[in-house]
Parts: sequence; C-alpha cells; structure tokens
Amino acid sequence: MVEDEEIKTTVSPFAVREGEIKKFDGKDAYVSISQIIHKINMGHIGDIHFAILDLINEFEFMTSRQIYLMLLSRGIEIQSQDKLNVKLEQMIKSKILTRYFFVSEDGKGIYRVYCMEKMGKYLLTSKEEECKWQPTDNTKPVAMIKKRLAGNQVIIAYLRKVKNFSKYKVKPQITAKMSAKTFKTHAEITIKKSNKSISLLFEVVRRELGWEEKFVDRMRLFKDFYDNFVQFDSGFEIMPQLILVCEDDKHMVEVFKQLVTNNLLFEKLKIYFTTDLKQNAKTLDKSFIEFVKDDTTGKFKANNIEIKLLG
Repeated sequence: MVEDEEIKTTVSPFAVREGEIKKFDGKDAYVSISQIIHKINMGHIGDIHFAILDLINEFEFMTSRQIYLMLLSRGIEIQSQDKLNVKLEQMIKSKILTRYFFVSEDGKGIYRVYCMEKMGKYLLTSKEEECKWQPTDNTKPVAMIKKRLAGNQVIIAYLRKVKNFSKYKVKPQITAKMSAKTFKTHAEITIKKSNKSISLLFEVVRRELGWEEKFVDRMRLFKDFYDNFVQFDSGFEIMPQLILVCEDDKHMVEVFKQLVTNNLLFEKLKIYFTTDLKQNAKTLDKSFIEFVKDDTTGKFKANNIEIKLLG
C-alpha cells in the first residue's frame, strides 16, 4: 500500500470540481433476503463483510482505501487492498452496499464511493444494531459526500499518526445555545495525555455552488456555541478547539476572509485552519495554520503553528 506521504498530488481528491456530478456504479438486479441468508449459511458472507458493513453504517460514505485503513486500525486481517476490493464487489452484487463515482469536465474520478444499500440495513437490524439509513441518503449531492470523505480522512490520519490519540466521533452534535439549534460537524478527535484531554472539532468547507453563504450560516451557529460556552455544553468539559478543513491554501484565505468580513471570529477562541493534503504528512504536529494581524501593516498573515501534542 502506498503511504500517505508518498502520494504525489497538488489537488485534493475531495475538492469540489466545477460541473461535477455523481454517477451510479452499483447493481440494479433484484436480490432477495433468502439469497443473502443462503450466502451467509454457505460462508460466502462472513465476519469481514459484517465489519465492512459496520464501518459504512458509522461513516455513511467511504472510499475503499478508507475502509481498508479502518479495518487495519481495528486489527482485522485483510491481506491487501485487492482482497478487500473482491469482498466489496461481493457486497455490491448482493446489494448490501452500493457505490458511485464522480465525473466532471476534467474526466472521471479516480476512486469509488461506497455506501449502504437496503440489504445492508436488513442485516444490521437483524443483529439489533441501530441503522438510520434511508434510500434517500444516497441522493446526497457531491459536495456533501466529499465533506464526509474529507472528514473521514482527518479521523483516519489522527488515528494512525498521533500517539496521544484517544477516540473519535463521526458527526458529533453541537447545540447553538441562543438559537437553540442543533447541528452536526464532520469529526471530533479527542487527544489525551497525562490524564488531561482536549477535543478537536473539524468542520469541512468545500467550494460548492454558493459556498460562501452556506459557510456563513454554519459559522453563525458555531459562534453562538463558542461565544456562549459554559462547562459541559454539548457534552464538552472544556471548550473544544475548532479547525476548519479547506480544499487548499488559497481556499484557507478565502474562508478566513468570510470570517472577517462577516464578523464571525470568536471572542473566546482562535480558529485554526488546515487542508486535506496536510493530513498526508508523516506527522500532524505542523498541520495547523492560524491567521494573525501584523501590528505594523494591519494586515492578516498566515502562520504555521507547531502543536507537539500531535507529534
């Protein structure tokens, strides 16, 4: 397997491309639950298939590489990415999972996106596992899916590379106190050292159509939460650190400009920034950027900050 730091690209695979659409790459054939049960009884569907299904239930959308790395992190033996792809193909044919790929003016995407199908939900509910998936979930737009994939990448990077990693949560729920609105961000990572822990919240921003207005609306909810934070709000003992995950360095500047022009900087906390490709570094201790005002010029500049806790 190619390691993250060996991946040579200047554009994130999870960046939104102009005119990009999602195309179905699953199976349309009818499959009955009795056929699935027969495959389970024959041993053609086993523990690894159920482990994959559990991951998709948790993360909603995943690439095969993300599935492979998460299986390894859980100590589940799978010999290679090719072996995993065979099992994914089996699950596609049985309509346990389905998949999509992206197409734009630049051509066809280099990866497939896997998500739940109806037989997958039947199998999970038969094991008395909660599964909130509905068929309409698979109709989500490209930008929303890519936000999920970028959030997955952050979780996997921290799980694999940060020795003080404690736990993660997919789509943690936050409550904006004054507006009484609840919303979900893309990832929560807990870092723990010497009986002290800190939570990192990651909000993924994409250049989707009309992204500026959507981003401003989201950040108003975050500002409500942070400016009015008291202990144990949304379950946090101490105020979590917010990190905005952007498509690239230029996008970080564009995002920060939206914060400044719309008066959305927080009173109690600095907002940190990162990008998709920064998660590919061998270590993540230098993956954060902050914007600070130059006292001489009055202009903001981007500073790379080192956080040794993430080494």
